[in-house]
Formats: sequence, C-alpha cells, structure tokens
Amino acid sequence: MSQSETRAGVDVGAGRRPALPAEVMGEWWTPFAEHLALERRCSAYTVRNYRQAFEDFYRWAQGAGVWARGVDALEVREVRDFVIEAQHRFDRRTLHNHVSGLRAWVKFWQQRGRLKRNPFVGVPLPKLEKRLPKFLTEEQMKRLLLGPQRLIENGSEEPAVAWRDRLAMELLYGGGLRVSELVALNYGAVDFSEGVARVVGKGKKERMCPLGRVALAVLAKVRDEFARSAGPGDAVLTGPHGARMTVRAVQLRLKRYLALAELPRELTPHKLRHSYATHLLNAGADLRLVQELLGHALLTTTQVYTHVSVARLQEIYAKAHPRA
Repeated sequence: MSQSETRAGVDVGAGRRPALPAEVMGEWWTPFAEHLALERRCSAYTVRNYRQAFEDFYRWAQGAGVWARGVDALEVREVRDFVIEAQHRFDRRTLHNHVSGLRAWVKFWQQRGRLKRNPFVGVPLPKLEKRLPKFLTEEQMKRLLLGPQRLIENGSEEPAVAWRDRLAMELLYGGGLRVSELVALNYGAVDFSEGVARVVGKGKKERMCPLGRVALAVLAKVRDEFARSAGPGDAVLTGPHGARMTVRAVQLRLKRYLALAELPRELTPHKLRHSYATHLLNAGADLRLVQELLGHALLTTTQVYTHVSVARLQEIYAKAHPRA
C-alpha cells in the first residue's frame, strides 16, 4: 500500500472497505493490540483476527446507531442482531473467534475502568460443525517426501534447493513443528547428539521436539553440504540469497511437491503436523505425550486427533471384519 493510499485512510485490498477513523483506532484498538502483543504474547495472526473482529463490530455498531450510546449500553437483543448479521459475512468458526476476540476486548477495557459490563458474555452462537483435521496417510507421506529426490534425478531442481525442501517437510512431519516454528529454527537450537530441537511455540513457550532419525540425517546433510553458515544463530532454512525462509515460501514450495505426488494442492504445512500427531496415536502413543510433543496447552486440543484414529480403526474394521 502506498503512503498516499494510507493517508487517504483506505485499505486497497480486494473487496476491503475504508479503514476506521484514526481516532477510533487510537483510542479503542491500539492499547488493546499492544496488550495482546506485549503482555499476552499473542501471535501476529491472533492480533490480526481480533482486529478484524473489532473493525467489523465497529462498522456494524456505527451503521446500527449504537456506537454513540456506548458498548455498555448494548442490549441482549442488539448483540443477537449483530451475531445474526455477522453470520452472513463469516462462517461459524470465524464468528466464534470474532466473538471471543470481542469478549477479550471488552474485558480489557473493563479492567481499566472504561467499561462496566461485557455484553458479549453468554451471547448465543450457532453450533460449530465438528471438523476432523485433514491428514496424509503414511503412504501419501512417503510419496510426498520422495518429491525432492525425483526433481534432482530429472535435473529440474538444484540439489541444494531440493534437499532444503526435503528438510522442511521432514521437520514438519518428523518433528511436528508448526510452520512458524520451522522458519524460526536456528542451528543453535538443535542438539544433534540427543536428536532434539528446542522450539519456541505459541505464547513464547519453549518445548523440546524429538526430530527422528531421518529428519536428523537430512538436517546434517544440509548443514554439511549446502549451508553457507551453520553457526548457532544461523537459520536452518534459507532462501537463495541466504536470508531466512518465510512461511509463505514454505507454503509455496509444498504446493509444488503436493502436485508432484498427485495430492491436493490446497493442503498446508500444518497438515503435515496433523499427520505427525495422527500417525503417533495410530501407533499407540499416549495422548498426553502427544500433547507435550505438539505443545498444546490443553489436552482437549490434542483429543481431536483421537477421533481421527477411531475413524481410521472403524474404517479398517468395516473392511476386514465379516460381521461389520
């Protein structure tokens, strides 16, 4: 976005509406955003999503003529109207996330004495559909991980790039890393003798991730044969000019290998982490151990993968048992 466009107060993204007044953002949003980033240590994605929730609510409140009365004055009926209208703009999961963000926003201002009540507490929301995480089978993972070698053999990719891409996928699947953790990983965080990596996850929480024999071997090869520098502060994954690889770059590279393996290109790096968790549970790993490996704060977050495992068991049973 150019400076002239920014000064005009217009977000020029496709289908975007004019930006909120600067005084509203400065008075009502910026202090909360700083609280999210600095005190609660929320990710940039969470801050972005909460901002979208606030902006959408403000536009609705302005249009409905209720902003001038104050958030405290919102009635239950009006909050329900907001939720009903929001269902036409967002899917159910996004709506739940937005209301969660608005609750946090009001709570922030309650704690600072600016608001007295939280009209978003207890607001009825549409039920969420149960969505099981998508994952690749073990056979599909093998096909995907063979992609870089195939490109080397047919001469369509430089070995340094192909091995780096193989490493990225091995760490996502073999270590269960989030893609943000992957691109932030430095050589100094890897203990080659123990076969583990120290990663910083959500909320700046550290955890130790076993990398697995294959991922560790690929990492050692990339370090020894292709890395420009492998000091403690150097990135494990780098681009062609030595700069740290970005999340977007990893996503785009993965799409190439998904196409090569004849797998859906819409699958994301996070689906490799889903595959990691699902395959561990299918092989009998303890649920709490998987929770620890994934860095989930709540066991309920990890339990979604048990549904996948049960679904897989039922599928096998249906195919194999004569009484199924």
